[in-house]
Amino acid sequence: MSNPILQLKDASIFQGESLVLSNINVEINKGDFVYLIGKTGTGKSSFMKTLYGDLPLTKGEGHIVDFNLNGLKEKDIPYLRRKLGVVFQDFKLLTDRTINDNLLFVLKATGWKDKQEMTTRIEEVLTKVGMSTKGFKFPHELSGGEQQRIAIARALLNNPELILADEPTGNLDPQTSIEVMEVLQDINKNGNTILMATHDYALLLKYPSKTLKCDENQVYEVVQRKG
Repeated sequence: MSNPILQLKDASIFQGESLVLSNINVEINKGDFVYLIGKTGTGKSSFMKTLYGDLPLTKGEGHIVDFNLNGLKEKDIPYLRRKLGVVFQDFKLLTDRTINDNLLFVLKATGWKDKQEMTTRIEEVLTKVGMSTKGFKFPHELSGGEQQRIAIARALLNNPELILADEPTGNLDPQTSIEVMEVLQDINKNGNTILMATHDYALLLKYPSKTLKCDENQVYEVVQRKG
């Protein structure tokens, strides 16, 4: 029996009054690596925002990491986000503090109390993304690729059941994109489920995986043609 981490049934997504995507039927299971592709403006970001509670799901059914997206209450959103790891295109690191303090900030905000446990967890996630020696640096001292690795480390802090990566290579050059992609691939091999929005088709060819496409208000699975 498959164990869906994300399931949408006949769901429609609205931005304000305007319909962005309609009749979405999507299922993502534990351990999947799924791409979400589509031109700018086809609804990829709105799709992602609905999943982490930024846009309400008002039509259809939606379940994500044991949360019901229909009628998701404001007070439940922080708990939902603890079970998700979100990686943004523009890193969203706090520029006024070191990498360690960026990660510490997230742990404290999500209810961690024990200093030793927090230090250990920060070391673990930085090691996972190959950044174990960079914790004392400030974001501006790191390259874009390094900052994105830190953003991935931050997404891993609470052992999320699902990682939502919204254009994680959008601001990076091709070589750095591949390095960041390798990190995501490794994390996926370790059992983390990943949904990654991207318009970088070179990555899809290099790392083929299940692909969903947003187009003309629809989301559908694309079958990748082999070589």
